[in-house]
Formats: sequence, C-alpha cells, structure tokens
Amino acid sequence: MAVKSWLASANELDSDFPIQNLPYGVFRYRGQTHIGIAIGDQILDLDACVSSGLFKSLPEEIQRACQSEMLNELMALGPDAWSELRMLVTSLLDTQGASGETQAHTEAALLPISDATMQLPAQIGDYTDFYASIDHATRVGKLFRPDNPLLPNYKHIPIGYHGRASSIVISGCDICRPCGQTKAPEAEPTFGPAKSLDYELEVGIFIGPGNLLGESISIDEAERHIFGLCLVNDWSARDMQTWEYQPLGPFLAKSFATTISPWVVPLEALAPYRVPARKRAEGAPDPLSYLKSSHEESDGIDLTLEVYLDSRKMREAGIKPERLSCGNLRDLYWSIAQLVTHHTSNGCNLRAGDLLATGTVSGPEEGSEGCLLEMRHRAQPLRVATGEQRTFLQDGDRVILRAFAQKPGLPRIGFGECTGTITKAIIKQ
Repeated sequence: MAVKSWLASANELDSDFPIQNLPYGVFRYRGQTHIGIAIGDQILDLDACVSSGLFKSLPEEIQRACQSEMLNELMALGPDAWSELRMLVTSLLDTQGASGETQAHTEAALLPISDATMQLPAQIGDYTDFYASIDHATRVGKLFRPDNPLLPNYKHIPIGYHGRASSIVISGCDICRPCGQTKAPEAEPTFGPAKSLDYELEVGIFIGPGNLLGESISIDEAERHIFGLCLVNDWSARDMQTWEYQPLGPFLAKSFATTISPWVVPLEALAPYRVPARKRAEGAPDPLSYLKSSHEESDGIDLTLEVYLDSRKMREAGIKPERLSCGNLRDLYWSIAQLVTHHTSNGCNLRAGDLLATGTVSGPEEGSEGCLLEMRHRAQPLRVATGEQRTFLQDGDRVILRAFAQKPGLPRIGFGECTGTITKAIIKQ
C-alpha cells in the first residue's frame, strides 16, 4: 500500500512533492532564513521542528545542522544521517505515523511555499560543469566538424571544466544579457551585447561529504558522496564562446550566470526510478577500471527533463509556455557516479556544497535537444504559438526547466521549476 500524507496537497497526482520525495531547500520568511523540506504545497520548517521537540530523537549533530541557514552542515553528515532524518520526517507526515499532538506540532511547523522566498540551498564553494551527453556532444560537433563530431577522448574520459560559483543564482532571478567580444568571419573583433544567447538543460549534483586532498572517491562509493540532485540552466553566449574558447575552453561566455532550482531531491527519493546505465555502442571502448561500476544495472536514472519557452508576446497574449524539448537523464553517456569519481581521480578534494553539473542533457531523437544551438540541425526553424521564430533567445524570453520521475504504481517525484527571464544588456565601455 502506497504511503500517504495527512496533508492533502501532497497526495494530489500532479504534485511534485509527495511524501515519497521530501526535497531540501533554503527559504526566507518574515526576515528569517531556515532549511525546509517541501511537502505538497507546503514547506516543513526544520528549525521549528527542532525548537518544538519534534526532532528530539535525532542525534545532536543532525538537530544542529537542521537549524543552520544553509544545507552544507547537513550535507557533510553523510547518507546515514540523511536517512535517519528522512525516516523521521516521513513518520511525522505519514497518515499512519502521526499522533494528534505530534501532528499538531508538525502542522505548526508548516508554511505555504507561496509565502516563502527561496534562496540558494548551499554555500557553493566550487562549480564544475561536465559534457556527459554524447547526443549533445555529437550534434554540436557536427555543426563544426561534420566528418569528425566527437574528439578522440570523448568515449574514454568524462570531459569537464571549472565554472564560476559566484554567479550561480536561484530560480526566478532575471538574467542580464551579457556583453563581450565577438568576431564575425572576415571582420575584426567587436564588443557589445551577445546576439546568440542560449539555455542549457542540465542536472546538478550537490556533493555531501567530501574527500581529503590527495585522496580519491571510488566508483562504488561515489553516490554516498552525493546529497541530491537539482535542475541547472547553464546559460551560454554562443557567439562569445566561439571566439574565446580556443585553446582553454569556456570562460566569459558562461560565467555571467548559471540558474539552479531551489529544491534538492535526495537520491533515496529516486531509488525506484533507477535504470541500467546507457549501453555503449558496439565497438565503443569500455570505461577504464577506475570508472567501471559494479552495479551498472542501476547507474542510470529515468528522469524526464523538459524545456519550456514563455516569450513576452506569449505572456501578453495569455498563451501558456510552450514546450520546446523533452529528454531524459537515462541517456547520459557518463553516469553521475562516474562524474564524481573522475573529478577526484587526481586527488582533487570535493567539499560539502560543491556543485557538479552534467552538461547539456539531450537524447538521440529530434525533440530531445537540450539547447537551441542543437536545433540548428532541424529542417525547419523553431516556431512557437505566436508565430515567433527562435534561433537564440531574445530579451523578454523566459526559459522554464522542469523534471520529474514517474511510472505506473509510483508517485511523481518532481523537481519544481528552474526559471530565468532575459533582460536587456547593460552596456558600459
């Protein structure tokens, strides 16, 4: 029998946050910042739970972490502590587990999500962006190298680069169109607003316990170092990137902003939706031994990923956001565990609250492209309900990322939304 909550909104079929999810976030309400867990259309205030004695059975270190203003301290405690907290919260919200007095105290610790202002969930010390989707890498490669889209290293090594943590913003923040150098063919470089602004549909991986400098994290232990997943939009100025990326890779074309969703979904919530890792094509090299998992049958995650566009004209006309693409995290070439292991394989130390991102997630079919750049391979340009065409984003465009795991007999595990609206460039020369 499926577990139900006494909170009715958590049992609605289209809810992102049933009792089986319980994602973590940080919110601000009435001048105070607390850690919360989403349940239905409410937030459970963990500080209030500690203060009222609801968490008195938990070890002091967990209670103390729940009263922090960021998730880093809780992230650092590790999966055994996370499971203990999750079990207690589930019992408090479960129809079978809550007594009258306990339920009253739990209700008092709830507030509507709509009344809260969501914050970044953690102090993000470092941010690394990978390139883990072979379908994305192949499509983009074909645009520039039609006869040789994948570079020789792609199938042997997870490709990544270090991003800019200071410009990571929470969902809902406006994105100012960046300015930078661009160069048209047969012309001199110029400086001005980027013309080829794009989104990138990605999944973020928040690190829990880190590793010591000089040590590595083995592939079979990697997921014990993952606190949870979120959505990431790693905005990209393609025209700036084309001019600047050689020989050192992305820089100002990406560092101006990265948007993340406010809720961090625990891996435990996604356990029923694990699937085998993507099968490699015949003749493709096997991963080197340090990247070869002993549980490939569950290294993938069946997570639907969607991109919606909400243009200024669409909003003025009262037209709902239009879905541009739909992909799935199971299509990744490199698993989330492989990304963590490879990152530490040289002895690099990860720390609680560090963010890794998958890179653009795309599938093999048309309609599963994770960015506008990839859609250039289509026979027809992208067109939305207003008749507008898009090759890249225009000022006033709002991009909405959504994700959910769902299958028959199981609840929908949603990630909420990751949104950002493009605003006019600020030009200073």
